[in-house]
Formats: sequence, structure tokens, C-alpha cells
Amino acid sequence: MASVPALVPAEHTSDHVLVVPRPADDGVGPSHDVPGLAAAWFDDVRWLSEPSTAAPARPAGGARFHGVRAAARPAAGVLRLGEEHRATGPFPLDADAAAALGCAHPAEAWALGRADGALDVRGGRPAVHDDRDGIARAFAAALPVGEELRLVGWAVAVARRTSGLLLADGRQVLRPDPGASVDLSVRPARPVPAGELLEVVRAVVATATLAAVPGGPGHRVLARTAYDGDLVVTQEAAGGLPRALETRSWPDGAPATVVRLEWRPQDPYELQVSDPSGLHVIARDRARALLARVATLLLGRAGGAVLDDAGFEVTARELELRRASPTPGSRAWV
Repeated sequence: MASVPALVPAEHTSDHVLVVPRPADDGVGPSHDVPGLAAAWFDDVRWLSEPSTAAPARPAGGARFHGVRAAARPAAGVLRLGEEHRATGPFPLDADAAAALGCAHPAEAWALGRADGALDVRGGRPAVHDDRDGIARAFAAALPVGEELRLVGWAVAVARRTSGLLLADGRQVLRPDPGASVDLSVRPARPVPAGELLEVVRAVVATATLAAVPGGPGHRVLARTAYDGDLVVTQEAAGGLPRALETRSWPDGAPATVVRLEWRPQDPYELQVSDPSGLHVIARDRARALLARVATLLLGRAGGAVLDDAGFEVTARELELRRASPTPGSRAWV
């Protein structure tokens, strides 16, 4: 594996280092726009200093090589993340450095730390050491708290979305599984009546039925399967718009409802561990594809926008990739 000093300058080697693969030229895959992804989690995301395309060239090799100049390098910017932290970058990684980290494409690194240069105050040891993203194992001596925990959670969510990784404290590798992101939410441009919602879900799982919504208004469709768990699709009143959608324009103001698409596996405990069983992963892949199909049908009927379980907007192309399940046969076992 590439050493951290090869990824970021020496003054950032103790920061959390987020490595994001650069998308292929054809644009296939999720957005790798780090400032845009930051705006989905943090208020007032802005450049404190913008990155430049190239730093001024300078002599290389000392006085013995007068007139010889090193290749120009991009100068990193500093991006504000919330009230206390910043992201410094991007630092480009070539194909060899990216491959050493397990990335199939060239990548870029971002150093995440406090804006004032101080150290974050941390809490105690974690009570458990097997969580979905490995955060407890990476911080076995003392867990981040408050805004640093939020920063780490965001970085892990970005790494999952982009098939990247996070070096916690510049050394502990966290490589979240992109397939673990299953649940979606749809902000439709208009409310979807119960009968129409049932029709949409039945187009994917024929045995779906209407179910009561515990403790409040709205309507729910439940699709039970014999082996893959349950798909639960619930429409309810929406609060304010998520940060990722605040800049979008809507026909008649903000959507009044939200449709939540959830998967409930046979053993819910396996959602919380970093290494679930093979049967869980097979069922998860099928559920991921099925929920993406439901979301696509809802968009076609009611318009709107889709978010993943981390609050990032999901494009039509990303839904298409989710529908193309890696598991042979994406039909639910009913």
C-alpha cells in the first residue's frame, strides 16, 4: 500500500485522508464532486482558498541546475466543512499510487482536519468493535465525538458512494462496501395516492399489500419475501428539504411528502456488522436492485428526486447501475 506521505504533504499526514477515485471519461458512476457532496451534510460549505490549476514552476535540483524547472503542480485549496473543520485538496494521485490503494482509476486525496490546526478532543473507548463501517475498530483507543464524528461519518459515506477509502488519522484504512447502501428516499413532485403506490410496488413484487403506518398519517406498502426479507415503502409528510435538494427548483414549492424505500432483512443484526454472511449479501443485492426499480417507477410517475441513505442525490444513471444487480437473478424470492 502507498505510504501516506506519498498521498498528501507532510503537514497533513496525521489528518484523516479521504481518497476518491476520479470518474472515468465516460462519466459512468456516481458524482465525485467533493464540494458538492460536502454541501449535502454541512452548512456554509465554501472555499477558504480555491485550488489553482498549477502552482508556479520553481527551479529543481538546487543551484547546479540553473534554468531547469520542475513540472508545475496544482495547488491545493482549502474547503470549509462546518464550523470547525476543513478539507485540503485535491492532491492528485497517479494510476500507480491509486492502484497501490486498490483503486482501479487515478484518484485524488483530501486531508480532513480542524481549521484552526488544533487536535479534536475525543471520547472513550468504543463499547463494541464490529460496526458496519469499521469506525469503532479504527478508533479503538478513543472514539471521535461531536463535529469530528460527523466529519468521519461524512468521509466514510463519500468513500462508500465513490468506491474510495478513508485513512483514519492518516493510517487506519476504512474501505466501506458500496453495496451496503440499499435504502432510498424519493421526494416526489406530487403526493402518490395509496392505490398508485401499491400499483408501483406490485410491478416489482407482485405479492405486495397495503399496510398500516404505525403512529401517524400516510400509507405503506409491504412486500414480503420468503428468503430476502421485506421491502417497506412508506409515504409520509415531509419536513424541510434535505441539504442536497435545497438548490433545486420545484413546481409548487418544496415537496409535501417523502416516500421512504427500506429493506428489512431476515436478520437485522447483519445490517450492523462489517462482514455479513454470504446469504445476507445475496439478499441485499437483490433488495438493492428491487428498491432501485421502485424508485425509478416512482420518478417516472410523480417526478421529483431520489436520495440514498447518506442524503446524497441519486441520478437516473446511478439508479440504472443499482438495478443491474451483480447477483445472478434480481427477482425477489416470494
